[in-house]
Amino acid sequence: MADYEVPKLTGEGYCEVPAVRDDVMKGKGPYIAKPDFQTALHFPADFDAAGSLVPNWKERALDKMADLKGRYRSLQVFLDICVKCGACTDKCHYFIGTSDAKNMPVARQDLLRKVYRRYFTFAGKYFPKLVGATDLTEEVLADWYNYYHQCSQCRRCSVFCPYGIDTAEISMAAREILDHVGYGQKYCNEIIGKVFKIGNNLGLPGPALFDTVEGLEEDVEADTGIKVRFPLDEDGAEVLLVTPSADFFAEPHIDGLIGYAKVFHETGVTWTMSTIASEAGNFGMFIGSYETMRRVSLRVREAAIKHKVKRIVFGECGHAWRVAYSFLNTLAGPFDFLDQRYPIPQHILEFTWSHIQAGNLQIDKTENDDKVLTFHDSCNVARGSRMGDYPGGQFDIPRNVIRAVCNNFVDMPADTIHDATFCCGGGGGLLTDDLMEIRVKGIQPRAEALKHVSINNGVTHMAAICAICKSQFTKVLPYYGFTMDQIVSVHQLVSNALVLQRQVSVQARPDDEDGDED
Repeated sequence: MADYEVPKLTGEGYCEVPAVRDDVMKGKGPYIAKPDFQTALHFPADFDAAGSLVPNWKERALDKMADLKGRYRSLQVFLDICVKCGACTDKCHYFIGTSDAKNMPVARQDLLRKVYRRYFTFAGKYFPKLVGATDLTEEVLADWYNYYHQCSQCRRCSVFCPYGIDTAEISMAAREILDHVGYGQKYCNEIIGKVFKIGNNLGLPGPALFDTVEGLEEDVEADTGIKVRFPLDEDGAEVLLVTPSADFFAEPHIDGLIGYAKVFHETGVTWTMSTIASEAGNFGMFIGSYETMRRVSLRVREAAIKHKVKRIVFGECGHAWRVAYSFLNTLAGPFDFLDQRYPIPQHILEFTWSHIQAGNLQIDKTENDDKVLTFHDSCNVARGSRMGDYPGGQFDIPRNVIRAVCNNFVDMPADTIHDATFCCGGGGGLLTDDLMEIRVKGIQPRAEALKHVSINNGVTHMAAICAICKSQFTKVLPYYGFTMDQIVSVHQLVSNALVLQRQVSVQARPDDEDGDED
């Protein structure tokens, strides 16, 4: 299946720390963004992909580094305080899977830290060799581009760092510097451009979305005998659902969207999706650009105001929830026009769990008896957000929902879940085929934990609440002997178990009031 070595699984539930090797994953990195993708994001587009850097690339890079360390005090702190204790060295899934020395978090940080010391510290300016300072050269810049795209910004290393250094923030800074010298990544920048132009990561135009939701209504009615609506661009609903665009077209994502719709249907809460904000994901975080994150987030505010909703609910997407939970109010607030009695924003799992607790949903758990489930804690949910009104809710609420709709649930080993969860291997802007080798190797620790519970506990399926995780797992876990259909959405499980009882009158769509589509 691959022209590179795929790590072997033992089924023991843990991975041996590999012997450190140099330059195993050294290379050119992912595809470089075309000029059109750069200019759409207001980045310079004069990098020559053939290898010739523009004359002032170094000044641009150092100017941007100065801007970032001045703008984000945490970045300078993280660059200053590392003592090379080694606590993080074996915590990265990419180091475990590749054994490349530069994939140790401390070493990956040092690619930027050495340049920072050379130009922004007294010792580095005058005694560079004594403090490990390095000149910014074309070779160093190439290493940045290669190895900072072998970091999924999962933050697992930060959990174990005694100083709380956030490697993800350093990776984000490096990528933003690269973008500002025209050295952007094709995958992320092309996707963000689609959001600005069309409204979602996949470039799905409004008519395609309308066709999709109409088809889903027909499918659900054929399956259940009950008309469940999938409203789009409707004004006056209580809830605006903002969900990853993967939910509109691919399994297991679309099965989760069906689950959301069934929950809203049974609770009687009116809702709508919006073509203005038909994407929950925000790749601005992956490239480290606050300005881009803000431009993407403002679509959500625009849609909420346009459709006159009272609440904003986010679907199953890991980094989307982190941006929403941690930054949305800063990026696009204040949201004083929403109903202040509810969380702003709210996760779909919080919504569903509250109605399960209230007894508003009739559940038949036996509908999932063909499965023994485990759950993957997505990085950005586990380490960058929360659910509910208490610490740890982001761990409890997904599992509570799964247990409420399934009879058979088993957790993976304790050191691979909750805030110690291993990344899927495809997050942080790495979900692209030109990075398939690092994706396959990076998933090893999660695959090992899944293999363990499969052998010892009979686990047949793994549920996830992140669009990137689901896409990565279905593509990459087959390299380790699993099948694509073993990955499910949590709301897919809800959909299976939810007993639909509520009959409602069918409302015409805004674009179809006379019965004829334009």
